[in-house]
Amino acid sequence: MANVQYYDVILKPVVTEKSMNLMAEKKYTFLVHPESTKSMIKEAVEKMFDGVKVESVRTMNCEGKNKRRGMTYGKTAKTKKAIVKLTEESADIEIFAGL
Repeated sequence: MANVQYYDVILKPVVTEKSMNLMAEKKYTFLVHPESTKSMIKEAVEKMFDGVKVESVRTMNCEGKNKRRGMTYGKTAKTKKAIVKLTEESADIEIFAGL
C-alpha cells in the first residue's frame, strides 16, 4: 500500500441531493483515496476540521463505468466513497454550511 498522509485521504466532498439530506443526521459524504482505510478516514476528518468527532465510517468501492467513443471501449476510474457519521456533541463541518 502506498504511503498515504491524512491530507491525501479526502479528495473532495460529494454534493448530491441524497448526501444533502443525510447532513440532517450528521452524516457527510466524501470521495476518498482508493487505498485508504476506515481508521485513516476517521483520523483525516478529525484533523482537517476543528471540533469534529467521528462516531463511525462506512465505505463503498465503486467500479468504473464502461464508456465507448466510436469503436474504442474503455472504463472510467474506480472510486471510493465514505459516509462519515459525527457524534451528537460534535461541531458541524463548515465546508457544507453554505450549500
